[in-house]
This record gives sequence, structure tokens and C-alpha cells, in this order.
Amino acid sequence: MTSSASDAALGTLLDRARAALVDVPQEALGREKTSRWRAPRIVRAGSAWHVGVLLIADDAVYATAEVLRSAAPVRRGYAAESARARAERRAEASRGGFADGETVHVGWTPIDVAAVAAGGASGPLSVVDGVPSVRWSAAGGSVPLAGYLDERIALLHGAA
Repeated sequence: MTSSASDAALGTLLDRARAALVDVPQEALGREKTSRWRAPRIVRAGSAWHVGVLLIADDAVYATAEVLRSAAPVRRGYAAESARARAERRAEASRGGFADGETVHVGWTPIDVAAVAAGGASGPLSVVDGVPSVRWSAAGGSVPLAGYLDERIALLHGAA
């Protein structure tokens, strides 16, 4: 498959995914914000569909990172420091304006779709033997993106 064929295939796959996801709610994208006068917070930076290791927005694709649910800060004792850190991250999202219980993605990174379509790699996406592919885990190999998207979107429709 040539570069332009990879470009067309990748673009078609992403467009098809967006069309299939139109009835599935998008989740919030957040960015960390600090200032000298206010407590750290996570502020809204857009929204996207969470499809496995990908966040598919209307006009971009991102690699996932941290996922959390916003929660108002509360005083309580913690058995572990990790629990305290998770609670603080949820509180940062709450301070940034997210509703309690709202899912927020933080630390996501943009995927260069053009670089992938040209035969390169960006984030978990690459072209393997001319086929747009995704690496669904750090230790896992790449699988064809078409099947991955079909499977993940079917799961989202089952959960919606």
C-alpha cells in the first residue's frame, strides 16, 4: 500500500469511527493548570470519544493517559499515600469546574495522523505492512486498526 493509500485508509477508518460513535457520549479532556495564587486544578480542554487506547475527537486523535472521575475534596483518613494522591487528582478536576463523577482524561498526547498515514508512527498508531495498526498495550504487539475500532465501538454501543 502506498503512502497515499495508507492516508486514505487511515482517514476512512477514523471517519467511519466518528460516524459510528455519533450517538455515544464524548468524555472530557482536561489540562493541568497551576498558578501562584490558586490551588492546582484541571481545566476543560475539549472532549473526545474514549476508544481503548485512543481518544477520537471531531478533528483530532489523541493517545490516552490518566483517566479519573472528578470529585469534590473531602477530609478523610487514607490507608495509603496512593489513595490520597488519587483523591487529590479528583479534587483538582472538581476545582477546575468538572461535575462530580464526570470522567476526565488528563495527560493525553496528540497523535500525528499525517505521519502515521505517511508510513511512520505516532503514539500507539503505526502502519505495519501497509496496514494502519494500533499497539493496544505497551507489551503487546500491533493489531489492525480496523478490527480494533470495530470491536471497541461495539463494546461502547453495548455499554451506552
